[in-house]
Amino acid sequence: MSKEVDVEKKTVEKKNDVSKIGSTLIKYLTYIIIFFGFLWFLVNFVFPLFE
Repeated sequence: MSKEVDVEKKTVEKKNDVSKIGSTLIKYLTYIIIFFGFLWFLVNFVFPLFE
Protein backbone atom coordinates (compact mmCIF):
# COMPACT_ATOMS: atom_id res chain seq x y z
CA MET A 1 0.00 0.00 0.00
CA SER A 2 1.39 3.30 -0.97
CA LYS A 3 0.00 6.57 0.30
CA GLU A 4 0.17 9.55 -1.95
CA VAL A 5 0.19 12.77 -0.01
CA ASP A 6 0.03 16.12 -1.71
CA VAL A 7 2.03 18.66 0.22
CA GLU A 8 1.31 22.30 -0.41
CA LYS A 9 3.96 24.72 0.66
CA LYS A 10 2.75 28.16 1.45
CA THR A 11 5.19 30.94 2.07
CA VAL A 12 3.92 33.88 4.03
CA GLU A 13 5.85 37.08 3.58
CA LYS A 14 5.26 39.76 6.10
CA LYS A 15 5.49 43.13 4.45
CA ASN A 16 6.27 46.07 6.66
CA ASP A 17 5.76 49.08 4.47
CA VAL A 18 6.84 51.91 6.73
CA SER A 19 5.22 54.65 4.65
CA LYS A 20 1.88 52.82 4.70
CA ILE A 21 2.03 52.39 8.48
CA GLY A 22 3.05 56.03 8.93
CA SER A 23 0.26 57.38 6.74
CA THR A 24 -2.31 55.24 8.55
CA LEU A 25 -1.00 56.47 11.91
CA ILE A 26 -1.23 60.09 10.79
CA LYS A 27 -4.75 59.52 9.46
CA TYR A 28 -6.07 58.09 12.72
CA LEU A 29 -4.24 60.68 14.83
CA THR A 30 -5.95 63.35 12.73
CA TYR A 31 -9.34 61.75 13.40
CA ILE A 32 -8.62 61.71 17.15
CA ILE A 33 -7.47 65.35 17.17
CA ILE A 34 -10.58 66.46 15.25
CA PHE A 35 -12.81 64.47 17.63
CA PHE A 36 -11.29 66.01 20.75
CA GLY A 37 -11.34 69.45 19.13
CA PHE A 38 -15.05 69.03 18.50
CA LEU A 39 -15.61 67.94 22.11
CA TRP A 40 -13.63 70.97 23.33
CA PHE A 41 -15.79 73.24 21.15
CA LEU A 42 -18.97 71.72 22.56
CA VAL A 43 -17.84 72.06 26.17
CA ASN A 44 -16.58 75.64 25.83
CA PHE A 45 -19.14 77.20 23.50
CA VAL A 46 -22.31 75.12 23.18
CA PHE A 47 -22.90 73.80 26.69
CA PRO A 48 -22.66 77.24 28.36
CA LEU A 49 -25.55 78.43 26.17
CA PHE A 50 -27.92 76.13 28.07
CA GLU A 51 -27.11 77.55 31.51
